[in-house]
Amino acid sequence: MSLPVPRPGLVIRYAFLWSREATAGGEEATKDRPCAIVVATRKDPSGDLMTIVAPITHSPSADAAAALEIPPAACRTLGLDDDRQWLRFDELNRFAWPGFDLRPIPGRGGAYEYGMLPENLFAQVRAGILERQKAGRLGPVPRD
Repeated sequence: MSLPVPRPGLVIRYAFLWSREATAGGEEATKDRPCAIVVATRKDPSGDLMTIVAPITHSPSADAAAALEIPPAACRTLGLDDDRQWLRFDELNRFAWPGFDLRPIPGRGGAYEYGMLPENLFAQVRAGILERQKAGRLGPVPRD
């Protein structure tokens, strides 16, 4: 199966590195997980498509303003499990597409994408990220 075209709102499977892991010297993620692409742009001088992703996790954030619970209907549409899921916008990874950490989804014939977030959900995520960025409380973990 071919790689998807990265676009904001697309949920992919990715080896996400949490900031606490990076701060501790980690370079490799401990788990592959669904992540939503929040930025995909050609701002790199080499022409690479720079991509920023936010993780989807079963664990709510200690800071309620740092995550958004994904409605069960959206989880079903994406093919995520039935447990509660949160999209975190206080944790981001940045990499040149497709990078080394894009992973195929188990049991989906080599597909890398789960699907698109509903527009209203993505708008809330984008607003949360922009709010944290304006407050100076956001810095993506570089993965290149």
